[in-house]
Amino acid sequence: MASSLPPPLLIVAVLLAASLIPPSQSQASTCTKQSFNNNKRYTFCNDLPSLNSYLHWDFDEPQSTLSVAFIASPPKPDGWVSWALNPTSSGMAGSQALLAFKQPDGKMAVKTYNITSYAPLKESKVWFDVKDSSAESSAGAITLFATLVLPEKGKTVLNHVWQVGPSVTGGVPDKHEFQPANLNSKGSLDLLKGQTTASTGGNSKLKKRNIHGVLNVVSWGIMFPTGIIIARYMKVFPSADPAWFYLHVSCQVSAYAVGVAGWGTGLKLGSESKSITYSVHRNIGITLFVFATLQVFALLLRPKKDHKYRIYWNVYHHGVGYSVAVLGIINVFKGLGILQPDTKWKRAYIVVIAVLGGIALLLEAFTWVVVLKRKKADKSTKPYEGYNNGHSRQEPLAP
Repeated sequence: MASSLPPPLLIVAVLLAASLIPPSQSQASTCTKQSFNNNKRYTFCNDLPSLNSYLHWDFDEPQSTLSVAFIASPPKPDGWVSWALNPTSSGMAGSQALLAFKQPDGKMAVKTYNITSYAPLKESKVWFDVKDSSAESSAGAITLFATLVLPEKGKTVLNHVWQVGPSVTGGVPDKHEFQPANLNSKGSLDLLKGQTTASTGGNSKLKKRNIHGVLNVVSWGIMFPTGIIIARYMKVFPSADPAWFYLHVSCQVSAYAVGVAGWGTGLKLGSESKSITYSVHRNIGITLFVFATLQVFALLLRPKKDHKYRIYWNVYHHGVGYSVAVLGIINVFKGLGILQPDTKWKRAYIVVIAVLGGIALLLEAFTWVVVLKRKKADKSTKPYEGYNNGHSRQEPLAP
């Protein structure tokens, strides 16, 4: 088969031609064509590398005054856009944000927020002084204007973050999505050179979040419930003993091992974002880990069937086991709400849980029928035990 690749010399020529294109032309191909209703012109502008956003600015170094115009389109008409400086780190945590949105009366509002967590935002003072600010909406895009007085003179390279959100509830911006474009919307801004350098940390963090999610869905959300189904319904059949026990133990121990790995990635993510917490998700995760660890130790302390304490062990083992299953499923949905993957993944998990639930209901009905028939058979044959050698069922048993 002939190769479809161009000749090596053509590749070299293309790369050389690309390297000769001035950076200002490639980076500012869109923002240089933008204009504003107030006829304001800015010295610098950049097409930002994510969320189809643009930043224009002037910087007065002696006065430490920065004038900006940030343009972005929210995912929904009633959404919001935000641009922020972060004086302490390169991410969202600690950023000092300007946020613009349309109010119920149709007027645009610009508010400031000190971003410390993903909890509902509260308007607050920020690191810089805002001399003036305004916003306008046109053709689905919002333009945020502001003039800032930076507190640190001489600092001309800053971390900046930008974001868009879908809605505003009661004057409070709702959470943004957590897609790669949202997580990568940060970089370094050189105020004097007019350059923006994108940050690549979002991809790494997103990968860790996805690994954390997958591990926990598989362990707490699927394998633990499956192990419970195996134990509850297979042991009804004498022919499945002791196979059901080994299957149950293998499934639960494997689920615990995968769950510990997921728990560890969660701790790592938490340590990297100390100012951002998901309290409910975290607390359920800690409870899950404790309960699952108790279940593993319960295996080592399992009394024999005829032991007088076996009934208490059964109550403890079943209670903790069902708690792990219920909390695991709840926390999976909490995690999906935080990670916000494509809708198809949440739907897929709902289908998996629905299938497991349907199997459990069918087996529950079937095993009850088996158990009731067995009890009925035992009851009908018990009074005649020992009748043989031609005795009729009406004859009393000889002493």
